[in-house]
Amino acid sequence: MNEQLKTQHARRNPREDSRISMRALDLDRYIPAYLTYLAGKISSGASAIYRPRFGVGITDWRIMALLATEPWISAARICSATGLDKAAVSRSARELEGMGIVDVRPDKSDQRRQIIALTSKGIVLHDRIVKLAIAREQRLLEGFSASERKTLLDFLMRLQKQVQSANSIGVAKAQP
Repeated sequence: MNEQLKTQHARRNPREDSRISMRALDLDRYIPAYLTYLAGKISSGASAIYRPRFGVGITDWRIMALLATEPWISAARICSATGLDKAAVSRSARELEGMGIVDVRPDKSDQRRQIIALTSKGIVLHDRIVKLAIAREQRLLEGFSASERKTLLDFLMRLQKQVQSANSIGVAKAQP
């Protein structure tokens, strides 16, 4: 929220407009909202660059980045590792296959399941994009010391470990 809007909001008397909640979150201090905002801005910025320059969007890029380190994995593994939903992964995999960026083949251990890997063309494209991705990360973290970067990453990894527990709050348990 920008400073002008915050000031206007703070001056309002909640009794004057019953639509203002006395329990409203401070979205500048509510960490899930802040993380969502940052992730959205970073992703939309990447997509705005990657799509016109390389012909792939952010979903495609996330899949390619994972396949560069874990070739021949299933869509379920991609979903688990990236947090993307199955429909988005399937759609992207089909598009990437059509572009010659990935190969999709049946899994020898389970013919019902397909596994995916980058093609040589996909690896070349990945390596071009990764240079830009690293430059964007470096710019994003300008002004952070090496120690602060490590601390930030440690905090983010600790948050990631807590997601499942946090997501379980408020979930109704089945009654026997």
